[in-house]
Amino acid sequence: LSSTMKEGKIVSWLKAEGDAVTSGEAIMVVESDKADMDVEAFEDGFLAHISIQEGGSCEVGKPVAFIATSKDDIPALKAYAATVTGGGATSAAAPPASMAAAAATPKPAIKTSARSSSASSSGGGRVVASPLAKKRAEEVGLDLSTVIGTGPEGRITGADVEKAIASGGSGKAAVSKKPDAVSKPKWVPAPGVIAATPTAKAAAKKAGIDISAIVGTGNFGRVTLDDVKAATGEKKPAAAKKPSAPGAAVVELPEGLVPFTGMQKAVSSNMEKSLAVPIFRVSRDIVTNKFDDLYQQVKSKGVSVSALLAKAVGLAVAKHPIMNSSYDPSGGIMYKSDINIAMAVAIDGGLITPTIKNANERNIYDIGENWKELVDKAKTGGLKPDDYQSGTFTITNLGMFGVNQFDAILPPGQGSILAIGATQEAVVPDKSAVLGLKMVKKMTVTLTCDHRPIYGADAALFLKTLADILENKIDMLLK
Repeated sequence: LSSTMKEGKIVSWLKAEGDAVTSGEAIMVVESDKADMDVEAFEDGFLAHISIQEGGSCEVGKPVAFIATSKDDIPALKAYAATVTGGGATSAAAPPASMAAAAATPKPAIKTSARSSSASSSGGGRVVASPLAKKRAEEVGLDLSTVIGTGPEGRITGADVEKAIASGGSGKAAVSKKPDAVSKPKWVPAPGVIAATPTAKAAAKKAGIDISAIVGTGNFGRVTLDDVKAATGEKKPAAAKKPSAPGAAVVELPEGLVPFTGMQKAVSSNMEKSLAVPIFRVSRDIVTNKFDDLYQQVKSKGVSVSALLAKAVGLAVAKHPIMNSSYDPSGGIMYKSDINIAMAVAIDGGLITPTIKNANERNIYDIGENWKELVDKAKTGGLKPDDYQSGTFTITNLGMFGVNQFDAILPPGQGSILAIGATQEAVVPDKSAVLGLKMVKKMTVTLTCDHRPIYGADAALFLKTLADILENKIDMLLK
């Protein structure tokens, strides 16, 4: 798990109770704040008891399962596990000396097990797949047991599901059509039975209302407490949802509380931490005509705008090392020798910042290939913590969405983040032009800095250098 995690969610168990396990073998998949990680057994033995089931969460360092050193010890270890409150806090009683308790405890810096081309079903018959893969398969009605996984230990990834969908009925993965809603079985109450919840019946009796005259809105048409409250006038009935136009489909809007995922919790926590940092922002327009021309030359070779920006920012940071620093709580400036450019990527359910390491030293083709690989991993939950936690300077780009200018929130542990806006055409003075004017392309960039190690002049000089590279020294990106 990542160093900032306080708890992890069990995505799936790769072993069932009673199965033999070996040291270094992946036995479960844990959802960290940014990705799904395989967790390995630390000792040989038998999985005696699972305390935290799939979908459950546990604090880092607390036991989620118990491993017995021999099969004969399983009953005794099960009994000991029952004395552990909630599977999370050990009691005063000690486990049998011949057993390894809580060997499957989530720990920081878990190594990812080697990739396996075996089938994705675990020994217990469960299908092991990433949350993204499960969600996508459910959307299209795909039977995951027919998909061959290419992830760690044969786990099914989002890419595997997309490949299966594209193959249609290829035999490996046949996409079945979702049954129509009208084909679902309906429950009809027996004669004389009123379909209502116990609380609804009690409320109707108290209000002196004939509950059989109330139209239920619950599952299978059951009368709920809200239905009774609406009948008594205590609560306004929900407005009927009508199509906006004849024949238009009814749009179902989400309602109620949806708990955060691990990633959303991490993002929320980081944003709250940023409120304690004294920041300032500096903006500047940069002419991008030469930058756009270079992109047109290299995009066919796999180089994206993000790769070019990472290289340009890396070169500018190298000339202003203070931009690669951060505030240290001891009361000083922490300089980083490596220039690692993190770039924000929006993914299903959150945000992640894959990192291009040593961006100032690498050529744009190497960066372009590396960036494509990182984005693919981000979308399938395959990034390792080092892939997104090693950034020293961050770029966030909303220009592709037509956003002209925006302010970014400073990530914890960094001194700067650069927000990139969309390119726009503008008319500027030009003495060499016939009418004294010319058309250029410009983008607005906004730099957010921690004011403790970085001052306004530092930020202004950095943006000046970046503009000079993109406007006048674009050939530096090809070196």
